[in-house]
Formats: sequence, structure tokens, C-alpha cells
Amino acid sequence: MALKRMHNPAHPGEIIAENYLAATGMSIRELAGQLGVAPSTLSRVVNGSARVTAEMAIRLSKSLGTSVESWLNMQNNYDVWIASQTVDFSAVRKVKLPQSLRVAEEQPRPSCDP
Repeated sequence: MALKRMHNPAHPGEIIAENYLAATGMSIRELAGQLGVAPSTLSRVVNGSARVTAEMAIRLSKSLGTSVESWLNMQNNYDVWIASQTVDFSAVRKVKLPQSLRVAEEQPRPSCDP
């Protein structure tokens, strides 16, 4: 199965900044209050220096009417892209699996070529 190459996905903080803060005119402090987190916590996410955790994804989902999974998927896509750009995977070798475990290999799985 050919793996699909990702192209620089946005950090979820960029989405928060552009689609929610800028669109509503809300400040980080105001949205942080709605989320029940410290403004510094939300600021780190918006600035891309912190991840959207499961807890933050739930808060964003409840406050913004989005799905938890959408925030976690955005974060995972961003993390995979960053790892594929910054980590040397040349030493990784494929493990020869017994036939009973090979069925899982045929399942489609999102990934990117490092």
C-alpha cells in the first residue's frame, strides 16, 4: 500500500487563532475564561508551543461546538508531519511478522513518508 505524503498541516493553535479568535474578535483571555483554563495555557496552544491534549480537546469541543476527534486529529497530523521532517528514520528496519499478524498490515492506515 502506498503511503500518502502530508503537506505541512496547521497546528491546531493556528485554527483557534484564525477561525475562532480573529473571526469573533475574542481575546485569548476571553476564550480561556470560556474554556476554564489559564490564559497562559491557551496562549501556549495558540502560539504552537503546546499540544492540544485530550483534556483541551474536550474543552474546545464543548465550548466551540466542534468534535473532540477533530482537535486530536489535527494535533496528531501536525505531530506526525513534524516528526517526519525532523527525525532520521533511516535506521528503522521492518520486522518480519508471523502470518497471523500480517492481516493488520493490509488495513488502511494514515501515515506519511519520512
